[in-house]
Amino acid sequence: MSIIGIRTLPCLMVLAAVSTLAAAQAPVYGPQGQAPAHAPAPPVVKEGTTVKISQHVYLIPDEKAAMVPNVGIIVGSKVTLVVDPGMGVRSGEVVLREARKISNNAEFYLVNTHFHPEHTTGEAAFPASAKVVRAVAQQQDIDEMGLKWVKNFSGRSPVIADVLQGIDGFRVPAELFEKEKTLDLGGVRVRVIRLGPGHTRGDTVVFVEGDRVLFSGDLAMKQLFPAFATPQSRSKSWLASLDQLDALKARTVIGAHYPVTDASVISEYRDYLKALQGRVAELKRQGKTSDETAEQLRAEFHAKYPDWSQPLRVHSAATVIYSEFP
Repeated sequence: MSIIGIRTLPCLMVLAAVSTLAAAQAPVYGPQGQAPAHAPAPPVVKEGTTVKISQHVYLIPDEKAAMVPNVGIIVGSKVTLVVDPGMGVRSGEVVLREARKISNNAEFYLVNTHFHPEHTTGEAAFPASAKVVRAVAQQQDIDEMGLKWVKNFSGRSPVIADVLQGIDGFRVPAELFEKEKTLDLGGVRVRVIRLGPGHTRGDTVVFVEGDRVLFSGDLAMKQLFPAFATPQSRSKSWLASLDQLDALKARTVIGAHYPVTDASVISEYRDYLKALQGRVAELKRQGKTSDETAEQLRAEFHAKYPDWSQPLRVHSAATVIYSEFP
């Protein structure tokens, strides 16, 4: 097995290393996705940045780049599992090359934490033999909204449209599951669990049992406000999902975006969502409208969590929660 070009670090050191990588904020796209004047790099997974997280888990970090996910590569003696292969064929090609540096396995599984294009469409670069394993609810998201989101992303800028060029569909899964599927990669057991609806209806997490590494998707991310991204998003089921994540007793948590962290991020998200629920309910009792509540709480929670990115997301979260309470 070749690991040329892969930096292997002890667990505690790698957490610091990935956090440092993420600390250098990459240029981001504007509110409508338009490229700023200094023209950032396309949202493609970065080659040659793979780090080893644990005995069987590797990560290509997003480095806080817009529309680029944290990509997981989990290696067993027989099968390599890729979590969130990035956006577009170029990202998928990078991920495939990085995976082949780590392992000589011919067999691949692909799992997505949710249906958004930066988490799914890189699958197009993988060989036909690669097996997509997907929750039924996530497949429903893809069937109903997948290509609409590809079109939405493509319309945000010519740079993004170029990255998504040729993406006119999604791979048919080799296996669908309702709630949970355990994958045996050869000496490595991985639990793939559908939770939610939270960020999306088909939120899916990946837990590498022996290594105690959790890929939490958008359900728990370090210093990034959660996004209520689809009509099915709900705060109450999001909180229930966090309880289930806690029960896994993960040592290392890798969100869909932003730095590698530990299980404390789950409590941080729970505290935020419960506090937001409480304030929404209070303002609604006072007779505030949904828009008034959302505007007030966006400013309030941005001040309360000054180190968290994308405070605009508080507005949509407050709007959803407002609709949940009588």
